[in-house]
Amino acid sequence: MTAPEAAGGRRGLVQQLVRFAAVGLVGAVVDLSVYSLALHLGGGTTASRALSFIAGTTTAYVLNRRWAFQVEGGARRATGFALLYGTTFFVILGVNALALAVLPESSWRVTLAWAVSQGFGTAVNFVMLRLVVFRS
Repeated sequence: MTAPEAAGGRRGLVQQLVRFAAVGLVGAVVDLSVYSLALHLGGGTTASRALSFIAGTTTAYVLNRRWAFQVEGGARRATGFALLYGTTFFVILGVNALALAVLPESSWRVTLAWAVSQGFGTAVNFVMLRLVVFRS
């Protein structure tokens, strides 16, 4: 690989990471908004987190496929995405529950637990989307 090819590959990775982060921000806003609304309406933390995850995930799939990774759709990619995010869903529920168990009582406890679980899930998802699901 030549130096210009390596530099182009790094630029592509950085651009993809920036776009993924922007999509993640939009998805996180959707996720947290739905989570907060569901809790406000009397939903339990697990059900509210599940609902918010589905809303954020749907947003993320559409925007990541079309904009961040710029790949065609299809059943294979949609299935891979669903499997990855389905697995991540259970991981973030566990991280969220753990964070709620260890964080001290405060007005920010639920939001901080959400943020910790979201951050962990986001890191896992970027790596797996890039290497497996949306691989060119």
